[in-house]
Amino acid sequence: MKTAAKPLVYIVGAGPGDPDLITVKGHKLVESADVLIYAGSLVNPSLISSSKAELKLDSWGMNLENIIEIMEQHAKEGKTVVRLHSGDPSLFGAIVEQISELKARGIDVEIIPGISSLFAAAAVLQTELVLNGITDSLIITRPAGNTLEKDHIHELSAFGATIAVFLGSDRFAEITKKLTCSPETPAAVIYHASWNDQKVIRGTVANIAKKVHDAGIKKTAILIIGQVVEPNVKFRRSHLYS
Repeated sequence: MKTAAKPLVYIVGAGPGDPDLITVKGHKLVESADVLIYAGSLVNPSLISSSKAELKLDSWGMNLENIIEIMEQHAKEGKTVVRLHSGDPSLFGAIVEQISELKARGIDVEIIPGISSLFAAAAVLQTELVLNGITDSLIITRPAGNTLEKDHIHELSAFGATIAVFLGSDRFAEITKKLTCSPETPAAVIYHASWNDQKVIRGTVANIAKKVHDAGIKKTAILIIGQVVEPNVKFRRSHLYS
């Protein structure tokens, strides 16, 4: 780990769930941290237990000010402080507000990327999110809710791209009603991608919400919509293998 001229906080992506899907650098930091602040049940408990940190804090229920104060105190004492996020911190990780507050207090930040649940989901489906002859675009979005006044799912679904919807596990019926693509468009929901209790539900835009409801899935699932979800989709061979 690098020696910091100023106090330093590491923001680490824990990966999608499987504890082996954290980067080597990220795992070394988790193991060696003096202070570990982690994203609750979204992070595999085995990663938390592998840490020798003297202080381990679940950030569920903590507000931004609490988290920043703890990180500031320990970073300025010269301790190795790790803020452990699920997946990759750059996707719905709410890290920029943390970085802004830390830098205002004279604390540097180093980000260690992680594997997003989106990529774990694609691995489970054994597909490419952009596929030659099908689509060359991927849209990552989320539905409106408590922290987002209006979404653009209706407009975005008109482009024919693969769509990945985060943070909407309890509203898939509402989400699919907004889509402008054909009701027969393939769709899949992956619950807890890469975890031991992982579930995959396949269907179409017309029926995926009901299938998910019937399966009792209400959280920590990602919805992927598009022809790339179809196992027997007729793609075009890549020029790489021509």
